[in-house]
Amino acid sequence: MKADSHVHTPFCPHGSTDTFNEYITRGIELGLKEITFTEHAPLPRDFHDPTPEKDSGMDAALLLDYLQELRVLKERHKDKILIKIGLEVDFIEGHEKATKEFLDETGEFLDDSILSVHFIKNHENWHCIDFSADEFGQIAKTLGSVEALYAKYYDTLEKSIEADLGIYKPKRIGHITLVHKFQQRYPSALNFDEHVYRVLDLIKKENYQLDYNGAGLVKPLCGEPYPPERFARRAMALGIPLVYGSDAHQAQDLGQGYQALIPEFNG
Repeated sequence: MKADSHVHTPFCPHGSTDTFNEYITRGIELGLKEITFTEHAPLPRDFHDPTPEKDSGMDAALLLDYLQELRVLKERHKDKILIKIGLEVDFIEGHEKATKEFLDETGEFLDDSILSVHFIKNHENWHCIDFSADEFGQIAKTLGSVEALYAKYYDTLEKSIEADLGIYKPKRIGHITLVHKFQQRYPSALNFDEHVYRVLDLIKKENYQLDYNGAGLVKPLCGEPYPPERFARRAMALGIPLVYGSDAHQAQDLGQGYQALIPEFNG
């Protein structure tokens, strides 16, 4: 494992209080050459977070502190590990203009970034698909079925890849099978492989990278990386760069799921 490129921080409102130094120390212990901190970017001001704690994104008032702290740490540890400053940016359908404006203001200060879908829209209501298993079940009930939820997720994911978010749009697409997070409790009766292959074709068309995310393996109702083996192999066959990320929300989770990635992967 050379790099962990999807790592959260003490600035995550739903994560741990582990310090940057704890993450960096753990990364060095694991022999990492690079670590990319990709905190959840602040959500658009006119978007109302549907999660109970309203804690899906970083507090916008703390963004400058986040960037400044990482600049200092990047210089301090440059002889031991390459630290990259990044964000995980949410694609929120209908809020593309606000997201583009945010990226136009912030992008020049980032080394890397990820574009992810956590929220889907049903009429005028928003839902966070990965908040909890119970919430996932309620969303499926609202949409009419688990299959309808899957279809909505993949449709939104395609829109995220095709969206015009400006010159600083993230070039890596996050955990494309996140909708599988609770699959052992809420399995789909339909096969959505063709939807995922279509997503991969779009990623290839846009020359984007794929977040090869180990977190799903340790989720008790998922049991596989995001994406699982068949999709990772298809991505490699298409020539899509796979970039490993643990999606760690505490220092001890760095490197999680790496052992389950396909043997041909050497990221």
